[in-house]
Amino acid sequence: MSRPSSLTPAPDATVPGPHPSAPPPGTELGEHYDGCFGCGEDLENGLRLRTRVGEGVSVNTEFVVGTGHQGAPGLAHGGLLSCAFDEALGALGYLLHQPAVTARLETDFRRPVPVGSTLYIHAWCTGVEGRKIFARATGRLDAPDGPVAVEASSLFIAVGFEHFVSNGRAEDVQRAMANPDVVKAARAFEVNP
Repeated sequence: MSRPSSLTPAPDATVPGPHPSAPPPGTELGEHYDGCFGCGEDLENGLRLRTRVGEGVSVNTEFVVGTGHQGAPGLAHGGLLSCAFDEALGALGYLLHQPAVTARLETDFRRPVPVGSTLYIHAWCTGVEGRKIFARATGRLDAPDGPVAVEASSLFIAVGFEHFVSNGRAEDVQRAMANPDVVKAARAFEVNP
């Protein structure tokens, strides 16, 4: 019997706890790289997501939808909403202390997300099978218990540091590695293909 989706872990998959040196619940993670479109502060129309560690292997992320995030007039662009979910789900790798890249992301849009609203995203790990990290997320409008606007399922693949060094633009890799903040230098390579 096959599994219903490539985004569903096998019944015997491990649901891990956070790495022993992961930050405790409530800790704000901050940007993992200042040039990141999802969480960095340097890009004018970047998402500027704010993420806090949740219980277990989970995070709580806030996305304030601005004018530069529009698709249809007055509404968030669906691709940018998917990007916000990719960033929130990708932060789970930091709690596992496992760099990972997005292999698959499926986003379901339940209701419009207006400009000026805040999307509260709760992301959690649903299982790990070898190098595969499965996760889900729910985004609620204007409050952590507000109406569900977006849901997502994902599959990340654990990779080594060499993935980023071999595939990233050399000057950006060197700039990130030269950061005197050792934690930020390591976190710069935590997520994304």
